[in-house]
Formats: sequence, C-alpha cells, structure tokens
Amino acid sequence: MSRATRKQAAQAAPPPERAFPPGVGNLRLGNGELARAGAVASRVAPAHRYVVITDQTVGALHLAKLSSGFGDSPLTIVIPPGEGEKNRARWAEITDRMLDAGCGRDTTVLALGGGVIGDLAGFVAATYMRGVPLVQVPTTLLAMVDASVGGKTAVDVPAGKNLVGAFHPAAAVVADPEVLQTLPVRHARSGVAEMLKHGAIADPGHFAAVREAAGPLAARAPDEPAGAAMLGLSELIGDSIAIKSAVVAEDPLETGRRRILNFGHTVAHALESASNFTLLHGEAVAIGMVLEARIAEVMGIARAGTAELIGEALRSVGLPSRLADAGLSQGISSVELRRWMGSDKKNQDGAIRFALPKALGSMEEGDGRWSVSVPESVIDEVLEKI
Repeated sequence: MSRATRKQAAQAAPPPERAFPPGVGNLRLGNGELARAGAVASRVAPAHRYVVITDQTVGALHLAKLSSGFGDSPLTIVIPPGEGEKNRARWAEITDRMLDAGCGRDTTVLALGGGVIGDLAGFVAATYMRGVPLVQVPTTLLAMVDASVGGKTAVDVPAGKNLVGAFHPAAAVVADPEVLQTLPVRHARSGVAEMLKHGAIADPGHFAAVREAAGPLAARAPDEPAGAAMLGLSELIGDSIAIKSAVVAEDPLETGRRRILNFGHTVAHALESASNFTLLHGEAVAIGMVLEARIAEVMGIARAGTAELIGEALRSVGLPSRLADAGLSQGISSVELRRWMGSDKKNQDGAIRFALPKALGSMEEGDGRWSVSVPESVIDEVLEKI
C-alpha cells in the first residue's frame, strides 16, 4: 500500500483494534471510545463511586459524553485549566472534596483531560486512602501518546516540575482520536513533539512518518482547531503508544532503559520552569531534543548532524527548535537554565544526567543506566550558543 493510500485509509476508518505490550494496563484506542469509557471503567475497575476529574475547557466539550457511559452520574470535580493548577494545594482541595462526598477505598478516579489533569488526577488516585484505581481518558495528543501511558503521576512544586509524585499505573487508558479535532493547533503540535521523540529514540521510520503526517499543522494558525489535520495522525498515535508502552513494560520503575524516554526532558523541564510555563511541554521538549542532541555531539556520542536532522523535522511541523523560535531568546540565561537543571529528579550523585542519542533511533546506554553524566562545561558551551 502506498503512503498516500495508507493516509486515505486512516482518514476513512477508525484505528483498528491492536495489541499493546503487557504490563501497562488496558489500552483502548479508537474513534468513539470516549462514550465507552464508563463501561471500560466498570469492567476493569468496578467501584461503588466513580470520580471524574477534569478542567473547565475539557469539561465543556467532553464531560457529558463521558458521563453518559455510567449508569449513575459520577462525582465530577472541575478545576481551572493550566499547568499552574498542578500543585499541592489543588491536590488537597480535590482529596478533601472526595472525603466530604464520602468516597471510600471502593472508588475509581477517571482523569479526563490533557497531561496536567492526568498527572494531577493520577496523583490523587495514587495517594487517596493509600491508592485507588485510575482510568486515564486523555483528550490531547500529548496525553494520548505520552502522559497517560506509563504510570507516572505528580504535582509541581516551587523547586521544579513533577518533583512530588508516585508511580501509579492506570487500570485502563481510553483514547478517542475523534476528540483531537477540537484541539488547538498549537497543542496538537505539542503532542507531535513527543511522537517525534518516540521515533528519535527507537524508530527512524516512525520519526519520518510522523514528520510527513504532521506537515499540514505547520501552516495552520496556532489557536484554530486542528480539525481534519489530525486525521492523518490517527494510525501513528497507536504506533507511538506501542513504542512507549514497550519501553515502560521492560522497565516500569525507570531504573534502566525507560530513561531513554527522558530524551529532551532535562532541558525541557528547565525551560518550562524558567519561562513560568509560557512554553507548552511539547514545545520545550522540541527545543530540549535539539540541545541535548548537540550535547551528545560535543561529547562524541552522537553522529554529527543528528541535532540538525531533529531540528529540521521539528521546524517542518511548526515546532520550535531554538529559543528564538518560541520568542524566548531574551530573558532566560544559561546560568538560570543550568540552575533549574540542577534540581531535576533524574540527577544522580550530584551530577546532571541526560538521555543522549547516538543517532536517530539509537540511544546511548552509558554505564548501564541509559543516561550520561555531562560536565557543566559542556552544558554551558551548548547553552551559551542558544
């Protein structure tokens, strides 16, 4: 089947049922799955009470359809949107509301939203009465291919992003690509960054396919709905989930190879914090991948030109590959970025560590920990050039 025929088939039909690697919960992917999420939750995580946590934006679009899948209306907790809501105060408010409503250990939490809701609701589920089941219902591309898969949950604190959290794998992930048509183009591109990352760390073919399929997003206005531009990505969503879930199944608690999923993220989390989260996560990851690939080249780990290959692909889909592309070339110093990197949770033995590529699709194993300690002089050399 030609590439054009394959794209037409993806647009004409929902993604097929497929098997995913075991050990990361039940993954359901397909058009129309949102309305069936209640039935999925009742089967895989039966409970006396169901609690849906979402934000105002997503709730207005999708809460009614999700709730229709339950016999009795679930308790719904709706919070304002944005990364700033992913904090300990909001976690405390949500858990207090659940306690006031009489939710016991026979409760299942559903996270309806993007990565912020997935992380926050996941942390609520991980800690409420020492842990209750979680069902992830992602509504953004980034959440579908990345945040909802793998069991990481967390809140942000003043010292940095995701520094207080727990591993709490979802009992199920229910992903419905139809909801992505209402996603703003800027947020769609943010998800594409993580899909390109999956290709960069494990599958050059996937990298190339995502670059081609996401090309139409480059010419669209950032705030307009992605609409039909998302249809060509539907089949590739499953491929990205398969790449990530295979890595997670091999190393659920991130003691080894799972660390390759952090490619781009040491720089990205520093950029997010330094920009006061004006950068979307995927935008920060895009810049982070280019800079970390350059670090790998300076270290003699990566093949020359790897950073530029990644940068070209990012620019071709409308993502930034440097701070200037994101309007942040002024106001964030290399000293400030390195300070934020110093509090990254991936650091060990007092050193800043990075997941570094050897080439497109291949990552450096290092000393067996799948991350590399990088001298501050090398970090400064690369950061000064941005």
